[in-house]
Amino acid sequence: MTEEQTSALVVMGVSGSGKSTVAAAVAARAGALFLDADDFHPASNVAKMAAGAPLTDEDRRPWLAAVGDEIGRRTASGQTVVVACSALKRAYRDVLRERGGDVCFALLDGSPELLAERIGARAAHFMPATLLGSQLVALERLQPDEAGFAVDVAQTPDQIADTVVACWRDVAELAARRSRET
Repeated sequence: MTEEQTSALVVMGVSGSGKSTVAAAVAARAGALFLDADDFHPASNVAKMAAGAPLTDEDRRPWLAAVGDEIGRRTASGQTVVVACSALKRAYRDVLRERGGDVCFALLDGSPELLAERIGARAAHFMPATLLGSQLVALERLQPDEAGFAVDVAQTPDQIADTVVACWRDVAELAARRSRET
């Protein structure tokens, strides 16, 4: 991680985009702590998704607060963290920023067909392929005022991780330049 780099990166996207795999690889490359937001879901959320029911904003509220609080705790203690988290809506990302501080977002983006294929190929995950459509509908792409970038997932996980690390560095350097100019 460079001096200018934000201390928290959220690798975001719909199910099947490779969030956990890529975030873990990015964390290893950056010497950062990897956190998987799925580990912060209450049992009721996991059971709901496993039953094929999409989560509501109400279901997500305490989960996002817990993830944001953990980001804030870790970065306040000087750690750099990379988090795998769907963060599909702007409002969800706002919660992570409000509670976690200076967060950069990497949207893993791919075609619905590729994402469905990847979901179908994985074993023992609580998120069924039937929920992909609802996630794609809910996805709100990063806005120009949000620190972040999108990366195409039609590459190998290593290539995606390398791209994410490079883009994270670029976003941080741009932010540092703007900060020095004001």
